[in-house]
Amino acid sequence: MKKERAIFAGGCFWCMVHPFDQYPGIIKVISGYTGGHVVNPTYEQVSSGTTGHTEAVQIDFDAEVISYPELLQIYWQVTDPTDAMGQFQDRGDNYRPVIFVANDQQRQQASASRDALAASGRFKDPIVTKVEPVQPFYPAEEYHQDFYRKDPSRMQMEEAGGREAFIKRYWSKK
Repeated sequence: MKKERAIFAGGCFWCMVHPFDQYPGIIKVISGYTGGHVVNPTYEQVSSGTTGHTEAVQIDFDAEVISYPELLQIYWQVTDPTDAMGQFQDRGDNYRPVIFVANDQQRQQASASRDALAASGRFKDPIVTKVEPVQPFYPAEEYHQDFYRKDPSRMQMEEAGGREAFIKRYWSKK
């Protein structure tokens, strides 16, 4: 096994776990907060918009089974890379789309992937997803972990809030 880690922000972390969790090679997906200036923030603090954090997922994966570029492809399909101030029904800086990179290789792969998406013509608006260095990641409270399994009906409501329509519009037919 070749264990590696990726950190992606793309709206509510509840909705970011399941798309990654279902693939072979994914070891663990943790909901949490990153990119801010408060040590070990709470959900309430992050939601207030005063900590600078964004909701994100930390993905531990076996790079011999699933590659970082494959994770990037999944990421692009479940986030709106043209919306800098939130994702779908989730609005605010704490829901901004960011790929947090741990090293030069991840930076190069993330930037190349973003550039390829921009050149594809799939979106009429510019791609605004940021590529930033990894910052401390703080796991969210336990009730946020694996939320799609804990409350499937609530997750269905969250997904219906825009992410499903986005996927159908931009990815299902192309």
